[in-house]
Amino acid sequence: MPVMQDNQETTAPRIKMRENTLVAGGLPLGRMALMAPEFNTYKSAWNEHIPFAFWLVEQLRPVSIVELGVHTGLSYSAFCQAVKVLHLECKCLGIDTFEGDPHAGVYGPEILRELRSHHDPLYSGFSTLIQDTFDNALEHVANGSIDLLHIDGTHFYESAKNDFEKWLPKVSTRGVVLFHDTQETGHGFGVHRLWSELIQRYPSFEFHHGHGLGVLGVGKDVATPVGLYSACQRQTDLLCVNFFPDWDQGLRWSFRPRKRPN
Repeated sequence: MPVMQDNQETTAPRIKMRENTLVAGGLPLGRMALMAPEFNTYKSAWNEHIPFAFWLVEQLRPVSIVELGVHTGLSYSAFCQAVKVLHLECKCLGIDTFEGDPHAGVYGPEILRELRSHHDPLYSGFSTLIQDTFDNALEHVANGSIDLLHIDGTHFYESAKNDFEKWLPKVSTRGVVLFHDTQETGHGFGVHRLWSELIQRYPSFEFHHGHGLGVLGVGKDVATPVGLYSACQRQTDLLCVNFFPDWDQGLRWSFRPRKRPN
């Protein structure tokens, strides 16, 4: 991890260690983003967001995480790993048909089988994988209970919008919603269109690398420093360019503070 030294010339805020916690420009980064992933067997754009996933769980300390669209399990395993390492009282739910879709492609039972071989021995005490549609799985989750919701299913505009609108009542007052592929505009991808609408209504920030990852603060009590980052324009390049290792070429982090709907 490229930690900047005090004698390095830079116009960006420096990243330092303070009491075993990374601090950048006066804002805490925590320690979890330095952790190596336990499950990292597939080449995926989500590899580039795993340090942020670790950081987000550390900052939010959620009591409930739900992922819609688990696929190979890279992102979901990262959330579960952070919960385990932090000893959080948190229930995790990963939902997918595990059959593929027009954007992920069609795949067989070997994907879920390999994921379970990693997931079940490590995380089954607090995590459940559900092989079903997102709509059918709604009945398994209480309203107002999800602190972190990751939407990464079929990426057509109508599909992503349906997922967001149907699952929004399930999100808590501390809730954060993640959208992957916010920078993809071809092949029928429509998450970017939905994202452009939602950022007019909710505080947000977005990573432009790794096909784009949008972070939406839908809860009225979103935890600081998540809420602080989403309102802090001067941190635009800091984490992507100077913090995340190996992914520092031309990355951007854009912040769009917005008032939440009444």
